[in-house]
Amino acid sequence: MKRPFLALMKLSAAARKGPLATAVALQRLALKSAPKPKPKPKPKPKRAKPQPKPKPKAKPKAASSPKATAAKVRRPSAGSFVDGRFSGSQAPLDYKLYTPVGSTRRRLPLVVMLHGCTQSAGDFAAGSGMNPVADEMGFLVLYPQQSTSANLGRCWNWHRRGDQERGAGEPAAIAALTRHIIALCKANPDRVYIAGLSAGGAAAAIVGAAYPDLYAAVGVHSGLARGDIGTLRGAMAAMRNGVGASSGGKTPRPLPTIVFHGDQDNVVHPSNAGGFLLHLQRSSAVPLLSRAEQGQSPGGRSFTRSIYRHGPADVRLEDWTVHGGGHGWSGGRAFASYTDPAGPDASRAIARFFLARRRPKTGA
Repeated sequence: MKRPFLALMKLSAAARKGPLATAVALQRLALKSAPKPKPKPKPKPKRAKPQPKPKPKAKPKAASSPKATAAKVRRPSAGSFVDGRFSGSQAPLDYKLYTPVGSTRRRLPLVVMLHGCTQSAGDFAAGSGMNPVADEMGFLVLYPQQSTSANLGRCWNWHRRGDQERGAGEPAAIAALTRHIIALCKANPDRVYIAGLSAGGAAAAIVGAAYPDLYAAVGVHSGLARGDIGTLRGAMAAMRNGVGASSGGKTPRPLPTIVFHGDQDNVVHPSNAGGFLLHLQRSSAVPLLSRAEQGQSPGGRSFTRSIYRHGPADVRLEDWTVHGGGHGWSGGRAFASYTDPAGPDASRAIARFFLARRRPKTGA
């Protein structure tokens, strides 16, 4: 109690006034002396404990999803002959791809085969018999297929200016598809080749010339050398009457080339085969060494094989003239279109020529 003496004096004075005054004084004294209750501290607001963020649900792995598995492009298995469609910056291309039997671990060479007019990739594969040769020698075979929307007759448009140069049209589309297959199949990029029949042969000559950094050699069967043709009328005239290489001046050095032509071809004049030799002669001042040999196929057709080289080991052109042969793949199978079963085996000869070469690191 604070100041107890003063409180006692007040209590004595109240007693003199009577019991009521004394009781009031005692009550006041009790109230003053009672300890005041400490105010309860206001409860501090509880801080909410941070809740852990819910973990996102794990997405199913591609292997566990049928759709994801189907969408994943895989290297074709050995011995498979598959259909595909490639959509690059140019028009999409359908194709067939053959992977030879045996191990697929090594980096296999790749042969690109361009069919002729009215043919399909499957028909050309069956008629040329290139797949069994691939099994024997060990290389991949790619068959791009022309669409009827690009050409009603399924001809490669080798006669059009827009389809004759690097970086545009059909050459760009075929080159892009070739690179796609190299990556898909882990093919050997230094051992990539291109061949074709008729319009496909003319296209192969164009694509090889446009992309010497991609292809190591070219094969042309019953086709035409790249020349000064820019219209359908000019193409028809060249097919009927023959055409040489581009007129005047030096021409770029062509890739190593193997040519097959029947001397009785009534669709593409046999003289067109001479255009490849003319290109080669105009590409270098180095004199060509030549050698010719005669032979006969098991089917009965005789042939002349002429070899042109710039040196003992530098064969630049191998030219086969099939005597009595018409407009068809020499040594091909009779049940397919545009084949000459009696002739020497063009597929085997082309594959042998190709596989003996690889693309130099510095270009052709």
